[in-house]
Amino acid sequence: MARPTTTSAKTGSERQAEEAKAHGGAAEAPPRAGEAKAPGRASPAEAPRGPGRAKVPDGAGQAEASGDAERGKAPPPAARAVGIYVYGVVPADVELTPEPRGVGEPPGEIGLVRHGDVAALVSPLHVTRPIGKPQDLVAHQQLLDDVATEVPVLPFRFGAVLESPEAIVGELLTPHHDQFASALAELEGRVQFVVKARYDEHTVLREVLVERPEAARMRDQIRDLPEDASWDARIRLGELVNEAIEAKRDADTRTLAEGLAPHAVAIAIRPPTHEEDAAHLAVLVETERQAEFEEALDGFGVRWDGRITLRLLGPQAPYDFVQTRQEM
Repeated sequence: MARPTTTSAKTGSERQAEEAKAHGGAAEAPPRAGEAKAPGRASPAEAPRGPGRAKVPDGAGQAEASGDAERGKAPPPAARAVGIYVYGVVPADVELTPEPRGVGEPPGEIGLVRHGDVAALVSPLHVTRPIGKPQDLVAHQQLLDDVATEVPVLPFRFGAVLESPEAIVGELLTPHHDQFASALAELEGRVQFVVKARYDEHTVLREVLVERPEAARMRDQIRDLPEDASWDARIRLGELVNEAIEAKRDADTRTLAEGLAPHAVAIAIRPPTHEEDAAHLAVLVETERQAEFEEALDGFGVRWDGRITLRLLGPQAPYDFVQTRQEM
């Protein structure tokens, strides 16, 4: 029996809620009915293959909020626009169909500010209310994830705002042009997926009691005792179970990462988000090898059937594989 798989392309709302919390931003891969198509390329070229994490300059993507412009030319003015929200950086040859789906209320129209070989993905920011609500985080991430299915993108953290297209060119794109271009080249033809593995509660508890005789004995001793008379023992039992699950998580995470590594460019191990998490991985995958990667994951679904539930989220922007100099 194959694993249950949840891909962002099919269940966007679930992924958006989870991943927006983690990264402050996301989008689905193929456009759904009624949605505009993600950006395309004027003439894609074969990009050089570099290391698994693209390097961008310190502070890039952390400017404070930003419209559509070509080479610094301001986009059409929008009512109550107070800045330009910046989602990330893409190659300058991207062709974009403007649509009102950006951060803010009302949503700003998506556009580009181009400079040399790179362009900032932007929208005018309106201030009828402060940004930072869940729908803003989802809009940020959803746009980036949609773009990532078509072209390489360097995602910025949520909340990057600059005052004008000229500021974007002068303060962001010009001083960091070469680093952005190099990082985008490394990400050409690659997307991120997130693999979430969750233990079946009853199955993992049975494993712990079999493997940890002390925990099994303690469970039997306190089973019929009142809670107030066995409080300390119950706390100790909980500690034993948590320690055992942590050890299992470490082992299963390592097994899953090693099994997927031959089918991926790079793998980043994320911290657990739930006490029953068995593994939480971000995986950078060549788009041409996506089917191969998913087949390898299916193999783990069969192997762990009834013990661990696997879920696949993506494709996404490469949030876990963009590295600043500070992180190096």
